[in-house]
Amino acid sequence: MKIRLHQFLKICLMFIFSALSLSSFAQPVVTGTVTDSKSGAAINGATVTVKGTNTGTKTNAAGAFSISAPANATLVISSVGYAAQSVAVDGKTSLTVALVAVNQVLDDVVVVAYGTKKKSDLTGSVVSIGQKDFQKGVVQSSEQLLQGKVAGLEVTTGGGAAGGGSKIRVRGSSSLNASNDPLIVIDGIAIDNNNVPGSANLLNTINPNDIESMSVLKDASAAALYGARATNGVIIITTKKGTAGKTRFNFNTKLNLGNVNKYVKVLSADEVRAVINADALATGNNSYKNQLGSANTDWQKAIYQQSVGVESNLSASGTYKAKKSNIKLPFRASLGYLSQSGVLKTNQFERISSAFNFSPKFLKDNLAVNVNTKITLTNNRFANEGAIGSALSFDPTQNIYSGKNKYKGYTEYLQANGLPYGLAPRNPLALLEQKNDVSNVSRILASAQLDYRLPFLKDMHVLLNASVDDSRGNGYSVVDSLAAEAYNVKGSYSQYKAKKVNSLLDLSVTYAKNLPAIKSKIDVLALHSYQDFNSRYNNYASFTGVQTTLPVFAYDQPRYRIESYLTRVNYSYNDIFLLTGSIRRDAVSKFSKDNRVGYFPAAAAAIKLKELLFPNASKINELKLRGSWGVTGQQDGIDYYGYLSRYSLGNQSAQYQLGNNFYQTARPSRYDVNLKWETTETANVGLDFGFAKNRISGSFDVYQKKTKDLLSIVPVPSGANFDVELLTNVGNLENKGMEVALNFIPVRNNKIVWEFGVNGSYNEAKITNLLKYDDPTFKGIPVNGISGGTGNQISRQAVGYAPYTFYTYKQVYDKVTGKPIQGLYDDTNRDGVPDSKDLKLDKHPNPDFLFGINTNITIAKWSLGAAAHGAVGNYLYNNFNSNNGTLKSVKNDLGYLGNAGVNFKQTNFTNQQYLSDFYLENASFLRLDNINLGYNFGKIGKKNATLRLSGSVQNVLVITKYSGVDPESASNGVDNTIYPRPRIFSFGANIDF
Repeated sequence: MKIRLHQFLKICLMFIFSALSLSSFAQPVVTGTVTDSKSGAAINGATVTVKGTNTGTKTNAAGAFSISAPANATLVISSVGYAAQSVAVDGKTSLTVALVAVNQVLDDVVVVAYGTKKKSDLTGSVVSIGQKDFQKGVVQSSEQLLQGKVAGLEVTTGGGAAGGGSKIRVRGSSSLNASNDPLIVIDGIAIDNNNVPGSANLLNTINPNDIESMSVLKDASAAALYGARATNGVIIITTKKGTAGKTRFNFNTKLNLGNVNKYVKVLSADEVRAVINADALATGNNSYKNQLGSANTDWQKAIYQQSVGVESNLSASGTYKAKKSNIKLPFRASLGYLSQSGVLKTNQFERISSAFNFSPKFLKDNLAVNVNTKITLTNNRFANEGAIGSALSFDPTQNIYSGKNKYKGYTEYLQANGLPYGLAPRNPLALLEQKNDVSNVSRILASAQLDYRLPFLKDMHVLLNASVDDSRGNGYSVVDSLAAEAYNVKGSYSQYKAKKVNSLLDLSVTYAKNLPAIKSKIDVLALHSYQDFNSRYNNYASFTGVQTTLPVFAYDQPRYRIESYLTRVNYSYNDIFLLTGSIRRDAVSKFSKDNRVGYFPAAAAAIKLKELLFPNASKINELKLRGSWGVTGQQDGIDYYGYLSRYSLGNQSAQYQLGNNFYQTARPSRYDVNLKWETTETANVGLDFGFAKNRISGSFDVYQKKTKDLLSIVPVPSGANFDVELLTNVGNLENKGMEVALNFIPVRNNKIVWEFGVNGSYNEAKITNLLKYDDPTFKGIPVNGISGGTGNQISRQAVGYAPYTFYTYKQVYDKVTGKPIQGLYDDTNRDGVPDSKDLKLDKHPNPDFLFGINTNITIAKWSLGAAAHGAVGNYLYNNFNSNNGTLKSVKNDLGYLGNAGVNFKQTNFTNQQYLSDFYLENASFLRLDNINLGYNFGKIGKKNATLRLSGSVQNVLVITKYSGVDPESASNGVDNTIYPRPRIFSFGANIDF
């Protein structure tokens, strides 16, 4: 017989109501108070039941309860978000019960590589963040939960695009040309960080509402267990699982409204008219003046809109009990939906997610099974972000629409022959509305973990982890045949389809034994792992109104594999002295047989100083000294076949004629047969502490990372490899720094709980070698291309400097006006000749200091929280100002009118000065990420459900000296007008029943 959801809920409500109505007046009355074990605050709405009966009650706002119970009864106290606790009455008439929050239990047991450990037993630098401490507000992608929460972790969103991704860095960058992204592990699956086509960010396929905790493994001792992929740190994501007890439901929903709160400063229409009229008067040339229109169009406001988002999640968690057996099946199932428009018109992101977990035990609890399945579907419409730059340079004296039929009525820059200027910007709104760029992405993350405890050797477990990560993307892009954007090709159409399958099989054996006779504990892990990364990219013909381009091959199928062996030993003496040692052997198919095997050892030690030196000091809760060393590897972000000699077919314009026939040519690709691992050696010393019942707690770490055999793109002699550049192992990079995290509870009583946390980190990166041979004339490798001119690059990878250090002229200023003098630069080498030898290396885009601040205060049923993060010492090259801050930006050389940034009024430059350090700006900032307010109504609906309402403001304000829109850029220090981050107002409701 099928029971519909509303019928099931009705039956549950009737049952609970009946249970609460039972009378037990003939028994003694027990009163008590239920509090939070950490804060001491009263817990409202906690359930108190007499074990084995239907007698139950709830605590009031003061946490108090009263219940009839026999003198020998046991009370079971539970509340959502807390671990249930059983308390014997034992003849007492008054009880005080302190419940431990689930996330507090998580604080004590931290998810690490291949298992969990008690926080007090950690020897490496690991930070675990639970639900309570996640970033609040609108979080579309899981990595954003950590923003500003972990010392040494930088999470920078790449702009405000709906469903967009972030740059993630753990303790700076360790590579120049390979990936600098940390390894992401989701429920035991080490994922491929490369996106499938059609997805702006694969992490947005994980519903943040399904995440229980995130652990950041920062030092080599903690991360080296993942060996070849762990140089940039590891982030372990653990999703929510089933809980013991009856089924509980949760429903939460949220409405998000976003707006652009800061625009790029450009000249207004009247200011453009004033510039052109003054120029015409001075030069006698009226050709530009005759183009002036009468409109006052704000092109930025024309392309932006208010964004609207709706997010809802429903979950059920509990234990299913089979009627005809003793099997208990803890489970959790969830369904989520998100629809979010971007502030840039035509941008839309939609996600439908589902997750299911069950974790039963069999064979007298010797076999533990944990099955996780997550299925996500995302739909994207990508806006043409070229409209952002076009809106800044399009003539503001013109109307949006021309009033004519040509080019669908949009105003465009037209030549005398009626055709658009080839290099002129296109109508910004037309760019958005005349392009349809859509995609659909599906992802299945599935894993099955079996943990079998040997019945004849209780201390030994055999663990099997089989998992698959299957991502598929497809989409198409269409540009209208009548669009000025594609006037020369009469429109275009292209499509794509791809899939990426990541399969993993881990088999491990663990042995953990207490040896009380010698006051020791030992924990040994031996593991074999095999991972296969298989991709397939379909190649389709692309079409324009004048040409069809056919693919050379129907599809490409790149593939690589990693096979690993790992041994780890943990040893503890007297629960005071802790030792950890591990070694991992990885072999990856990206390298030749002679170079594909790498060994990654690590060792760590810790001393619990509190237990050793201050065993009776009640004010000291924790004092632990840690030290670690290890080696990790890197091979992500490089060509799968970079060591192989291979050829590729040229395009149709590169053909060879034999008689009357034309044949496509095959060309050699660059390769290095000696390509091998990039390796990083890390040393770390840390101190963990907690005082006054952990009302003051934190950690301090100092580290040094040395990377050798850098995977770097370097120039090669002409003809040596049929290419001008080659990816090879050359050079060294060093990172060193320190981190501190402090947490305080200044106020904690039955009425008010105030928590405050702050973290900060310092990191210094320096390239220490970049050549295989000495060359005193070597000035570094040019990097960081910029808009404007031809082939301009603003940075260098240079020995003795931080990666991407800017390479510019030192601007000379007028001593009277203080304004920069066009084309006049300091003769830095004092040779009397102004030339490229005066270019200097100075400033870099990487922050010297990162910091995060968060606070939360709870007063009765109200809660108020705020979070902020910032950076100090990072510089940005303002590419918009350098390219658009001149008279030529308004009077384009091609003969049409444009617009300029307001810095033109400061410089009065006629021509662009791309390499002037005038455009290097200090981009230090403090961003107030979120302010959130919540009210807990407690029990509603005959006290069978709890309700909490919340509101938040995200991206509240930014304090900075930077003149651009946003000092927080995900690029390598070049600001060329990113998609603006909106200010978002969010309103939500959360119901437990």
